[in-house]
Amino acid sequence: MTAAQEISTPAPEPVLRKDRVDYAPTARSVALSRHRTARLVLQRGLPGMAGDAAVIVSELATNALLHGAVRGRLIRVDLTLTAAALRVAVSDPRGERLPRLRQPGADCYGLGLLIVTRLADRWGVEPRSVGKSVFAELSVR
Repeated sequence: MTAAQEISTPAPEPVLRKDRVDYAPTARSVALSRHRTARLVLQRGLPGMAGDAAVIVSELATNALLHGAVRGRLIRVDLTLTAAALRVAVSDPRGERLPRLRQPGADCYGLGLLIVTRLADRWGVEPRSVGKSVFAELSVR
């Protein structure tokens, strides 16, 4: 392949802010991660995104708690802000239990990823050496 034929890959966006916290797999941790996310997004001057980011981290952390928790293992919440996007990622130790969209039941379970899909510009799952990370990204407008 000649230099003219090479396909260039755009450089990744420089990270403006990164925050990472490990939480115990408890319901209290969901509330803590939600409040922390809203506060950090507000501090970065993005008040229009704070509510959506808080809801997204709450849904992803709840899913990690319900479907990915393992006794003695922590759940990690990563927030990464670039000029183009805010990325919210929640990691848990259960890599074999992948999230999937489903129709909510009469008991209101199953709404989490539908909510994330509506709020985020994109979402997905990334494998880790132990477990998985479920992420959602909001474009900075």
